[in-house]
Amino acid sequence: MKLPLQWCSDFTNIKDIDIKTFCDRMTDTGSKVEGWEENARDIENVVVGRVVKMERHPDSDHLWICEVDVGEASHRQIVTGAQNVFEGAIVPVAKAPAKLPGGVEIKSGKLRGVVSDGMLCSIDELGLTSHDMPGNDSSGTCILGDEFADKIGADIRDALLLRGVTVDFEITPNRPDCLSVIGLAREAAVTFNRDFSVPAPSVKVSGDGDDVSNYIRVDIEAPDLCPRYCAKVVKNVKIEPSPLWMRMRLRAAGVRPINNIVDITNYVMLEYGQPMHAFDYSCLDGAHIIVRRARDGELFRSLAENDTDRPLSSSMLVIADEKKPVALAGVIGGANSEIKPTTTTVVFESANFNGVSVRLSAKAMNIRTESSARFEKGMDPENAMPALLRACELVTMLGAGEVVDGIIDVYPGKKEKRTVKFEPDRINAFLGTDIPRSKMEEILSSLGFGIEAGGDFVTVPSWRGDVSCMNDLAEEIIRIYGYNEVTTTLPLVRIKQGGRTQRQQFELSLHELMCGMGLWETETFSFIGPRYLDMIHVPEEDIRRNCVVISNPLGKDTSIMRTTALPSMLDVLSHNQNYKNASAAMYELATIYIPTGVDTLPEEKKVLVVGMYGGGVDFYHLKGICERIILSAGISGYKTVAIRDNPSYHPGRCGEIRLTDGTVLCVLGQVHPEVAEEFELSGEIYAAEIDVEAIFERRAGVREFRPLPKYPAVWRDFSFVCDEEIEAGSVVDVCCEAGGELVESAYIVDVYRGEQVGEGKKSVSVRVHLRASDRTLTDAEADAIAAKMLDEIGRRLGASLRGR
Repeated sequence: MKLPLQWCSDFTNIKDIDIKTFCDRMTDTGSKVEGWEENARDIENVVVGRVVKMERHPDSDHLWICEVDVGEASHRQIVTGAQNVFEGAIVPVAKAPAKLPGGVEIKSGKLRGVVSDGMLCSIDELGLTSHDMPGNDSSGTCILGDEFADKIGADIRDALLLRGVTVDFEITPNRPDCLSVIGLAREAAVTFNRDFSVPAPSVKVSGDGDDVSNYIRVDIEAPDLCPRYCAKVVKNVKIEPSPLWMRMRLRAAGVRPINNIVDITNYVMLEYGQPMHAFDYSCLDGAHIIVRRARDGELFRSLAENDTDRPLSSSMLVIADEKKPVALAGVIGGANSEIKPTTTTVVFESANFNGVSVRLSAKAMNIRTESSARFEKGMDPENAMPALLRACELVTMLGAGEVVDGIIDVYPGKKEKRTVKFEPDRINAFLGTDIPRSKMEEILSSLGFGIEAGGDFVTVPSWRGDVSCMNDLAEEIIRIYGYNEVTTTLPLVRIKQGGRTQRQQFELSLHELMCGMGLWETETFSFIGPRYLDMIHVPEEDIRRNCVVISNPLGKDTSIMRTTALPSMLDVLSHNQNYKNASAAMYELATIYIPTGVDTLPEEKKVLVVGMYGGGVDFYHLKGICERIILSAGISGYKTVAIRDNPSYHPGRCGEIRLTDGTVLCVLGQVHPEVAEEFELSGEIYAAEIDVEAIFERRAGVREFRPLPKYPAVWRDFSFVCDEEIEAGSVVDVCCEAGGELVESAYIVDVYRGEQVGEGKKSVSVRVHLRASDRTLTDAEADAIAAKMLDEIGRRLGASLRGR
């Protein structure tokens, strides 16, 4: 909203306030200033002059040598090429040295040997248009007219009323009342504690006994979309340019002057914030205005430039006569009822329309106007009548026509005044202030709220639709009282110290652990394509085929939410191999999505997927990483079981790490060569899928301190020969069970296959650590335990000690 301060001063005296103070204080009280501009500040030493004498240039057939009176002791000689200049013409004169918009500087010089001490200016050179100065165009010098005869020598900025300051405000959607000069003037008056008044419009009617009822009648068929419609008629209209003062005020506010009738509607819209429209009465069939919903397919051509007939829909509200729509309500008028030079009778409309309806209509027609921008924010129905009367007052002031007696006011949507309970103590408690009740009443009264001294309720003004509760009153009071006046105090509430949740801390520790083991983190999209499940050989009946399908996918390869992160990791490894990386060790803390129903959100589960190749990586390297993750969570009592039926992994190099209750914590192994080939991977590729949810649920809550052992350990090394199909881990499990509590640890040292152990056989070397907490074990005790282990392994696994 552009506010010319000179216009604002019609309602409150702010002339003595410097512009910086004005902008700062208005922003402080809630009317944010985006910027300000001093109008015509780039025009210097340009005055009103009269051409006294003209003669042809001796060396040119198109130049004139002019003697110009600029109010100085002697006349100035100026050479011009303008052909519309004549003796006695009153024109803008740039007296050398002078400055014009755009950084143009005028200096004395010679034109074909004749001295020229300035320039006669066109409207373009003054930064004006033909709308600002009717009767002039850019092809010649601006002719000012006889009304400037007494202003010879006056600064052109004063003569043309160009001086002034315009402030640009950013108006929030909840304050449509501030989309007006009066609204902002009210805010300025309260901000600077100045008087504020809006003179009541004085309308002079024709007085010949004529009445508006003889011209027009109005019916509202959609009262839900039009709560109020006011109209007046002006006859004997004379269409002509508006006076200079009105044109320059409109120009300063960013609105293009057109003619007196249209300019009056725009002037009132800017001053009161109430959009208006003027219809050519002769174009209204049946002398009847009907506010109704449009009919589907009904054609309408707006006043927009180069517009064509466009179909309407029944969701739009139109102003119509008995045959056709003549305006799109709250948006724009129709070309079939526009004001023309031949117009003699005008119907002024001042109405209130539903903001949502106006917004949808403007969007559907792709037309956004100053009118629609105001209506869609919610206008005050009570403002329609004062604005209409102001327009009629301006008609009289400008001599633009005769106002017919009587007024049409159809008001089906009149509402009761809203009241809010006034609770000063509660407001102070809410704000943390100690503002006296009398000060609160003073502030609210100055803003237009109705309140009696000592009263318990506040009457909200009709233009403040955003005020409905105590919090809103508190905001109004504190913004005027001043946020800077509030005493700084410490919070009275206990502030809870922030921190990571246990789950966040657990995931962070996983990242630190994986990076510490030399793996690089990667991130992939959560959506994949069905073909990725085929590439990792997921069976058709597998539950992982049941995926969440994206309704508007970017493509086939991003059409479902993944139920496994393995293909995403293999895609990353393939990318690295394609870039000739000899080795890679990657991990991702990925999310998979398990469907729970048609209309319910899927279950989101975290999995840790690992992918590796090259650099000497093998199954046992990967197994060590997985075990380290499990041990870091304080989980024990797990074992690794060989798996041969997982189609994504090598049948002889795949396993699961399980707990004693059967919960699978991890699947790991070498990727099946055929799966690796699907992803164009070569060599041995290893991967693991770790169930983060299961590990988090079973993590050790409190780590207990265990003192260092006081007594030394005894260890025994065994090399057993067993059948190839027996798992090496089973040998360790039997050793632990046979040794009981004295077994501190047992682990595989080596697995050997070769001619020395025979075909179908393998040698498993195991080291067992024995320790007692209360004594040093003797050799005899250790040998006895070792013998028991040998017996149990031979009995249960059919294995024998190598070399026997």
